[in-house]
Amino acid sequence: MEVAFYEATFFISCIDKLQKMDTALINILCLILLFLGILGTFLPILPGLLLSICGLLIYKYGADADLPMIYVWAFVILTIISVVLSYVIPAKTNQKYGGTRWGSIGSVVGMIIGMFLPIPLGFLVGMFVGVFVGELLHDSKDMNKALKSTKGAFIGFIYGTGFSLVVGVAMFLVVVLDMLNII
Repeated sequence: MEVAFYEATFFISCIDKLQKMDTALINILCLILLFLGILGTFLPILPGLLLSICGLLIYKYGADADLPMIYVWAFVILTIISVVLSYVIPAKTNQKYGGTRWGSIGSVVGMIIGMFLPIPLGFLVGMFVGVFVGELLHDSKDMNKALKSTKGAFIGFIYGTGFSLVVGVAMFLVVVLDMLNII
């Protein structure tokens, strides 16, 4: 009878160690995804905040973390806002720098086309070319205005990327602080 008790205790101890190891592997996977998400906010080859949200969700549900749902919902909403702003801000700053509706439409169309080009930073190149071409289609004689409009689109891209970077870093910090039981 004593042998069975010790075997059961040993078995329970092994299961507990496996669960801790599984949690550690899940935490490592989450941190890797969160870090890659941060890199993806400025490296277009990575999906950015989508990776960060995946890391956050895997941490919340895979590691059975006590992270409050308000953080999950807040970061999901901020990620959606970031995706929308990455298209809207360059178009709006394009207009602020003297661009027309043609340049704004060109920036969105160029960004979408650029995503499918097999070149590094294709979406960014596509956005700038789209703004420039859109402005030249509107007024082919004013190249200076087209360049100013392209400058506005670049500044807008920096703003959008900055917002995404802040959201990604915040997600990473919230998960790390929750892992350390500070939150």
